Amino acid sequence: MYKYEVIIHWSDEDQAYIAEVPELSGCMADGATYEEALRNVQVILSEWLEAARELGREIPIPKGRLTYA
Repeated sequence: MYKYEVIIHWSDEDQAYIAEVPELSGCMADGATYEEALRNVQVILSEWLEAARELGREIPIPKGRLTYA
């Protein structure tokens, strides 16, 4: 559906999986399972994009996989 990279990791502190969209500031969600975190971040991603459009903010073009040094 979307072409933004999603990074999912386990958080001992939160006792949950955390899903982040690095290209969209603050776009993240959690879930009790990996799959739930992914489903939740897809909802948040849609809401993030909708809010950005409504506010007239620039929406980054998906770059896909990030390169790490």
